[in-house]
Amino acid sequence: RSSDLTERVMAAKKIITVFGSTGAQGGSVVRALLQTSDFAVRAITRDITRPASVALKDLGATVVKGDLESEKCVEENLSGAYGVFLVTSFFEHFSKDKEIQQGKLVADTAKRLGVKHVVFSGLENVKALTGGKLEVPHFDSKGEVEQYFWDIGVPMTSVRVSFYYENFFSATKPVKAPDGDHYNLALPMGDTPMDGISVADIGPAVRSIFQSPDSFLGKPVGLSAESMTVQQYAEILSKHTGKKILDPKISLESYGKLGFPGAEELANMFSFLCMRPDRNIKLTHQLNPKVRSFDQFLSENKDAIKNL
Repeated sequence: RSSDLTERVMAAKKIITVFGSTGAQGGSVVRALLQTSDFAVRAITRDITRPASVALKDLGATVVKGDLESEKCVEENLSGAYGVFLVTSFFEHFSKDKEIQQGKLVADTAKRLGVKHVVFSGLENVKALTGGKLEVPHFDSKGEVEQYFWDIGVPMTSVRVSFYYENFFSATKPVKAPDGDHYNLALPMGDTPMDGISVADIGPAVRSIFQSPDSFLGKPVGLSAESMTVQQYAEILSKHTGKKILDPKISLESYGKLGFPGAEELANMFSFLCMRPDRNIKLTHQLNPKVRSFDQFLSENKDAIKNL
């Protein structure tokens, strides 16, 4: 029977468990892994009935219910898996402790079950690196989890992802200036270039890492498509929107006092990004030869631009 054959084919492939599979990063990884015949994908989501989950099933993933708070769930999600892609979401709960707890639960379970390769969406522990001068909880928690994976001896690669291009359509989109004749792209980077990448281009890079474990086990990999100043991002946005978008050169101090939730933390993040953490553009292009520049990304997202 064809279903038996499908099951046997699935069993012969290495299973990769992907957490956060209906989110931006996890979804990108699921799609990329399904484009190769090397792996079977176990897509983990909290709600297997939602349209995004059904769409992954239609693409060929096995969609399984998961919960990073539950030891039993995580054990079932990892059972029999060769590899794991883990992304945790600080901004769901704004709790550093919770994010660390979730990461450590996956690490402990992966260790116990003998998972061969974990790719973790990590970041630097800014607090540790700056001797406590800067705290960026959504970086620091991932940095602690990274270290924990390596300390307990789990074969893990950390992918440290740059600023998402997609942020320019949402959290950090250009804002109309008070005089109304232009828009401001207010990011406190001064003239320091900032690395960026589309979240959709992360998946193929992660797939390449799973395909070459020996080159990447035990290492951090900084993913970036290109690095540009805020002025350059503004110029490219202007070109594609037909609007006049400028870099108002906002200071870190002023940005931290803007008063929106998390403004201080983001000011600290930009302060850290001004120190140019290690993101490897050349390696990113090797891992995903089709990775797009900001200019290409905007060309392919005309609908999103209309809503800016």
